Amino acid sequence: MTVRYHIAITMSLLAVFAGLTPVHAAIYKYVDAAGRIHFSNVPVASQYSFYTHEAGDNDLSSRSVADLIKRYALANRLDVNLVRAIVRAESNYDVHALSAKGAMGLMQLHPQTAKDLKLSDPYDPSQNIAGGTKYLRLMLDRFEGNLDLALAAYNAGPSTVERFGGIPPYAETQNYVEKVKHYQKLYRRSDT
Repeated sequence: MTVRYHIAITMSLLAVFAGLTPVHAAIYKYVDAAGRIHFSNVPVASQYSFYTHEAGDNDLSSRSVADLIKRYALANRLDVNLVRAIVRAESNYDVHALSAKGAMGLMQLHPQTAKDLKLSDPYDPSQNIAGGTKYLRLMLDRFEGNLDLALAAYNAGPSTVERFGGIPPYAETQNYVEKVKHYQKLYRRSDT
C-alpha cells in the first residue's frame, strides 16, 4: 500500500471520528523551562494545569447571543455595541469560557459577582449576560457615567479603581479599557 493510501484512510477515519469527540473538551497548559507554552487536550505530565474549555459548538446560535445582548443591554440602558465589545474582549463569545481566576461565561463573571447577582447558573448565557449587563450598569452609575472608570472597575473591581482614584496602573486593566473601546468603535462602524 502506498503512503497516499494510508494518509487517505487516516484522514477518512479522523473525519468520521471527529464528530465523536466531546464538544467542550478541556484544554491544559504548561510552560516549560525555556518559557515556551504548550497546550494539550490531555494533561500528559503533572506540570500541565487546566487552562480553559475548548471553544466549539456552544449549542447556542450567534443570533441567539445577539438577541440576548440586545435585550439585556436595552433593559440596563446600555449601548448594545458596548456590551458586544465586552463579550468579545472577555470571552470572545465562548459560552463556556473559564479564566485562570475563575471568571465564567460570556462576560466573565467572577464567582462572588455571580453570587452577589444571585445567578443560579453563571454559564447559562441568559443569566450571564443579564448579570454582566446589570453589573456594568452598576459600575457606570457608581462612576457617574465615566466609561473608562466603569470598564476598569468591571475588569479590576470597583474598590481598586477607587483606591487608585482612576484606572489602576495595571497593564491588563489599561489594555482592557482600550480594547473594549476599540471593539465598540468597530461594532458601531459595522452597523452603519
